[in-house]
Amino acid sequence: MMDGMGGMGVGMLLWGLIGLALLVLIIVAIVWLVRHLLTGAESRADRAEQELRRRYAAGEIDADEYRWRRNDLREE
Repeated sequence: MMDGMGGMGVGMLLWGLIGLALLVLIIVAIVWLVRHLLTGAESRADRAEQELRRRYAAGEIDADEYRWRRNDLREE
């Protein structure tokens, strides 16, 4: 028969695993936040230039408008 200590060990292990998972989640969130803050402005500009290249390739804008808008994006 169990004297109750076995159940307590399982509970402690479970809480330990939950604590470890929470710690990993916090670390992942901090890393994501730092990367987002450091590369956020760069990636937005890159996405804008990619969209501009797509529109030029699709024939939605002409070469003069493409160059004007690209220069405008790079000035910021």
